[in-house]
Amino acid sequence: MDKPGPTSPQPTLFERIIAREIPSQVVYEDDDYIAIKDIAPKAPIHLLVIPKRVTTRVDEITDPLEMGRLWLKATEIAREQAPDYRLVVNCGAGGGQMVFHTHIHILAGWEGGPDSDT
Repeated sequence: MDKPGPTSPQPTLFERIIAREIPSQVVYEDDDYIAIKDIAPKAPIHLLVIPKRVTTRVDEITDPLEMGRLWLKATEIAREQAPDYRLVVNCGAGGGQMVFHTHIHILAGWEGGPDSDT
């Protein structure tokens, strides 16, 4: 879907959202992160937590403090949405990553759990 930002002359979809070139439903933003509603949700609540500093894949983040801040921010945002949730990272095309800009999926909102129809 999206070409890797660092190897492509074009900005990623998420870079364009951060720059407000593409509209999105922003649920959280600070100097370092933005969280938006997924346009093709896989759960009643499906958000994407996106670092503003561009890395193509989560395994490119080598600083433990940076990685920790990302996960803490994702949990903080998730807890504001629902008491129970999943945090998911797809890493690389073979891992299901479609936009090559690091991001964490927050999935929540099932009444009977993630395997239910609600």
